[in-house]
Amino acid sequence: MNLSNEDFKQLLKNAELSKLSFSELLGTSYQGVNNWGTNGRDYPYWVKSWLENYIKAKTYDNIKDKVFEIEGLEK
Repeated sequence: MNLSNEDFKQLLKNAELSKLSFSELLGTSYQGVNNWGTNGRDYPYWVKSWLENYIKAKTYDNIKDKVFEIEGLEK
């Protein structure tokens, strides 16, 4: 299943990333990321799973940080 433009935008929003910050994390050009999903170009197959895993990792880090804060532990 191909990723739609709306799905991509929602995943970026959930990840709290812009196209620019996403391209910087990937080490690729903003223009390349911006071109995905336009003029018949599909999104790369790995983008959806990458963003889903990024969101999960970020959520885990937030939970871990909160537990450390509550318990008075150092990170």
